[in-house]
Amino acid sequence: MPKIILGFTGLIACGKGTATQYLKEKYQAETFRFSTMLRDVCSRLYMEHSRENLSGISTVLREFFGQDLMAKVMAKDVENSQAELIVVDGIRRMEDVKYLRVLPNFKLVSIESEMKIRYQRLLKRDENSDDQNKTWEQFQADHQLETELTILDTMKAADIVINNDGSLEDLQKQLDKLVN
Repeated sequence: MPKIILGFTGLIACGKGTATQYLKEKYQAETFRFSTMLRDVCSRLYMEHSRENLSGISTVLREFFGQDLMAKVMAKDVENSQAELIVVDGIRRMEDVKYLRVLPNFKLVSIESEMKIRYQRLLKRDENSDDQNKTWEQFQADHQLETELTILDTMKAADIVINNDGSLEDLQKQLDKLVN
């Protein structure tokens, strides 16, 4: 059976991680996140896992080793996977998609949600060290980080769009339909 590869893109706190976790639990999807390699570097350097630090490390690595560095790593990880369903979480730029698009059965999925809803979700989660105390103004400013600016163009290139303004059950129904 050929593997299905879903790449999730979307703005901060749109539900990419929630969707990824659901597919992992319900369908035993193998999951990969672009931010994992950045978090590994932060941990090794004893740095806080803040959005600013993750963004800075991403920028420096890509400037020195090439804009497609992380995309090459991710595509190789996905290619080596033996799973039937693979989810790549956190696609931010078209360079990230370039190497994944050549893999059979890859689909880029844009998860979209209103900004106010995303902000409320951010305050409830604990993904980055600075999430829970973030002000509305800081949340808006995060969207101007270099790593966030290219997401809108990537979302426009999506094969599939999922609206995540509703309940968790609404999101899960859309994901079930997508997988089936």
